[in-house]
Amino acid sequence: MLFVAFAILITVGLAIAISADAGAVFGLTQAQTASAIPLVVIGTLLASALVGRRHRLGEILSGFLVWLAIGAVLILVYTYRGDLQRMGQRIVGALQPGVAIVDRQSGNVHISRSFGGSFRVDSVVNGVPVPMIFDTGASAVVLSLRDAQAAGIDTASLNYSVPVQTANGEGRAAPIRLKTIEVGNILRHNIRAFVVEDNALDTSLLGMTFLETLSRYSVSQDSLELHN
Repeated sequence: MLFVAFAILITVGLAIAISADAGAVFGLTQAQTASAIPLVVIGTLLASALVGRRHRLGEILSGFLVWLAIGAVLILVYTYRGDLQRMGQRIVGALQPGVAIVDRQSGNVHISRSFGGSFRVDSVVNGVPVPMIFDTGASAVVLSLRDAQAAGIDTASLNYSVPVQTANGEGRAAPIRLKTIEVGNILRHNIRAFVVEDNALDTSLLGMTFLETLSRYSVSQDSLELHN
């Protein structure tokens, strides 16, 4: 039991040493608290050797080294917690292409390239999830008929008078205004868009009427970054 208490004390002590606020609880600065930790550890080690005679010194020392290594790992994780968080976000994005990963520090949105080579973006239109393809060649946001209906747009009353060229060939589109469109933490209101006729488009397009509202966007080999 004494050895367990000793191990817990080391772990807690290391956590206190890296916390600027915890030291103030004891009236010490962070530097003073960190300096006191080795003395506490040595004192506890000697007490363990004297009181717990049934434990050999070698066992105590080996246990001490194990917990010291654990403490060092905790310090390392704490020091690089921001980098590790961003790494975790990138891994999630790579495993789930299209998911908008928001960088908490910069507020930028990162999206990983999908397995097909394009950037699939999980957007929200009028409060409804609508998957889109990032397309700088599209002059506006373009919704398929199915996605427009899902977003609550009365497609039957639209005037399909604008000729458009899509991946499925020539078609016609109707101009509309979207109440809201959201990607990650980026929210825009009253965005000009088009709805195409049925079967004219397989997937909606995230075009320039949304992209031009951003401060900038950048494309690398495997990721898309949107700046609010």
